[in-house]
Amino acid sequence: MSPLLPDTRPRRVLALATLVGTIGKGIFLTSGVLYFTRSAHLPVKQVGIGLSVAGFISVAIGIFAGYLADRRGARGIYVASLVLGGLATAGFCLVSSFWPFLVVASLAAAAQGAGLIARGPLIRRYGGKRPQEFRAYIQSVTNVGISVGAAVAGWAAQADTRSAYLLIVVGNAVLLLASAAIMLCLPPVPPEVPAEGPRWLALRDRPYIALSLLDGILSIQYRVLTVAIPLWLVSQTSAPRWLISAIVIANTAIVVLFQVRASKSIDSPRAAGLTLRRSGVAFLISCVAIAWSAGVPTWVAVIMLVIATVVHSVGELWQAAGGFEISFELAPSHSQGQYLGVFGIGLGLAESFGPALLTSLCIGLGKPGWYIVGLLFLAAGLAQPAAVRWAERTRHIYREPAAPKAPGVPSDSSSSAA
Repeated sequence: MSPLLPDTRPRRVLALATLVGTIGKGIFLTSGVLYFTRSAHLPVKQVGIGLSVAGFISVAIGIFAGYLADRRGARGIYVASLVLGGLATAGFCLVSSFWPFLVVASLAAAAQGAGLIARGPLIRRYGGKRPQEFRAYIQSVTNVGISVGAAVAGWAAQADTRSAYLLIVVGNAVLLLASAAIMLCLPPVPPEVPAEGPRWLALRDRPYIALSLLDGILSIQYRVLTVAIPLWLVSQTSAPRWLISAIVIANTAIVVLFQVRASKSIDSPRAAGLTLRRSGVAFLISCVAIAWSAGVPTWVAVIMLVIATVVHSVGELWQAAGGFEISFELAPSHSQGQYLGVFGIGLGLAESFGPALLTSLCIGLGKPGWYIVGLLFLAAGLAQPAAVRWAERTRHIYREPAAPKAPGVPSDSSSSAA
């Protein structure tokens, strides 16, 4: 097992905490909606509205959490977010109406968003010379954890009883608290920048914000396999329904096995921009293949969907690897937290708007909708290299904060004059 494990204790702690926490996430991602609708008896529309509002709150909190991580220490913010997430998740057991559900869901989503952002500086700190590779490893661990959680949630969905659903809610809460306890094995991380350092610098960095939004468009792809394809397969193709599970399993296996390898060849923001451009092309090809799976014999539909899944998964590898490089390397070291929080805006918007966009276009319009979505992915990918060059040209504006002067040391202008 040693080649599969990180080579330092801090990395192993981070990986274990991630695995434990994401098992809980996988449980809730798979069966959370079932709990709200079948156990808490909330209307589907209210659940959708509540989760969307919680998603927007998560985006805003992520930026603030990154700011705090820079100034208060990333480990403390990460642990606090895990504890809050565990307590909020346990609070779902008491939910039986819309407004309490909205409050608890917002707290849980805010904690999750804050945790993802606060973990970024920790990956940067303990990732060595190539933190992107360690980030890719963490991504693989995340996929493993979510898959395990999804398998556990399948039992609850099959049982379809309140006791089973309550058990998975409590299990998710316990796993989040366990993840927080594991993180306490890491020593506290000192702040990256003093309290008087630059405030909200990332929100003024237009090239970086543009890259975040472009990444958000590409990130809609995360909902293609879990939202659009299942609905498309059932309503528009003759493919067997078990293929839905096979598609998710195949995608997970590809990401787990090849994410680290895909990140090794990306050693600069420009290389990342070119990789993101390739991901846009891959997503277009995948969307076309999915569209062509309708109205054809079953065996042809299966082949087209398998091809689409493999090509889409390769595009996902490229997009994740390119996004890791850009988000880290174009962020000043003194503001890693708030920059990663801003980069998360795109993903947050994709999480909120992606399902509605995909269902309205791909399911509502049929084949033309898939072509539109594919072209949207292509346009976002093609724009990445130019956006990266723009960001590189402006990095000098967001330089390191000046070190505080010791008493009696002359100013720069005095020194120059001398």
